[in-house]
Amino acid sequence: MNVLYLHMHDMGRYNSLYGHAIRTPNLESVAQGGTVFTQAFCAGPTCSPSRGALLTGLYPHSNGLIGLAHRGFALDDPGHHLAHLLRRNGYYTLLCGIQHEHRDPFALGYQEVLPHPDEQAGKPNALERDQATARAAASFLLDWGNRPDRQPFFLSVGFFMPHRPYLPHKAVDPDRVLPPHCLPNNRQTREDVADYIESVQAMDQQAGIVLDALKRSGRWQDTVIVLTTDHGIAFPHMKCNLYDTGIGVTLVLRIPGREQPRLCDALVSQVDIFPTLCELLCLEMPEDLQGRSLLPLLGGSESIRSEVFAEVTYHAAYEPMRCIRTQRHKLIVRYDSEFLKYVLPNIDNGLAKRFLLVSGIGDVIRSRCELYDLYLDPAERNNLIDHPDYAVTYEQLQTRLGDFLKATDDPILKGPVPRPKGAVVNQKTGIHPEDEQYEK
Repeated sequence: MNVLYLHMHDMGRYNSLYGHAIRTPNLESVAQGGTVFTQAFCAGPTCSPSRGALLTGLYPHSNGLIGLAHRGFALDDPGHHLAHLLRRNGYYTLLCGIQHEHRDPFALGYQEVLPHPDEQAGKPNALERDQATARAAASFLLDWGNRPDRQPFFLSVGFFMPHRPYLPHKAVDPDRVLPPHCLPNNRQTREDVADYIESVQAMDQQAGIVLDALKRSGRWQDTVIVLTTDHGIAFPHMKCNLYDTGIGVTLVLRIPGREQPRLCDALVSQVDIFPTLCELLCLEMPEDLQGRSLLPLLGGSESIRSEVFAEVTYHAAYEPMRCIRTQRHKLIVRYDSEFLKYVLPNIDNGLAKRFLLVSGIGDVIRSRCELYDLYLDPAERNNLIDHPDYAVTYEQLQTRLGDFLKATDDPILKGPVPRPKGAVVNQKTGIHPEDEQYEK
């Protein structure tokens, strides 16, 4: 059985798979015969930590990747990466497009890295990068389909879109766009969201090229597809936040030849993907995995876990926080008691952010702890941390989160978490991640 890991940048659940008015028919084609997980969450709503957790089956503070790889953060042991495990078990491992777990993809266990568009002349934009990725992946799949040997492959196809900077909207009318509930509905945010939608729809077309090649190669019926993204979309209150708008992700699992439910409403984490593939492919499971196989959910079980955990330590700047989320409740704890304003460098620059900057978002003081009843308040607007009716719930969640952090030896319990030597980190008092205001 082959494995295609198809991943996108900063997409959250904002696509047609989750009911949004965004045309992604090629992503939907994976769901035909597959399962869409409606309550899937990343382990950390920033690029490298989320991907590192998915591909090691370990939470960021357990695998060491607590910040961005291109800024000097790294896995404690790249040998824990899924590509290494599959390679040791006879898979041919390839990377096409982006990865965000290590500066050297070969250290992660990939045997081949298909030509990256950045290696071509000039500096391609996001669309050109993803077009080149799609062509390279499709070419490999069509060639592999003609090979007489039956060595299975693990192909990671990573699209840059819909990461910022977005494609300027052409096919999308900003007057007919509805911004996410956590943003004001005005001209700036509608323009920003229209650009996002343009980028998602362009990415979907490139995904279609890869999926069509897989079908034409004759390997559609013996290839497992894991379709996902790293975290929420790059808007204020979303990416790099522990609200559902930040940690909620697209996740589709398609296993050929297997009866699967169309939808699964159970709580799942991206750390569950690694053990799922181990069980599905009959591979010996590493003893230190922190996820749980999703396969029981495909066989009729209603749940595999009672909670998910997520974390942020570093993104562009230091912003340590942890959360526990059950089906009904969520507790978010911030560990930097000296700086409770919005860490602005951790919000990607864009029209929506610039509007909120002018409106005073930089002066807002945030609560150190936040507690939400997600049944009565799914938008996470009413912080119940001081509500007497929720005192027992708060105490229970606080204990469960603390037990998890102790059991996994989270360094946050010992105080501020230092960055690795040489890592680049913005000052918390800065404005944008691209501003060269770095900590010394």
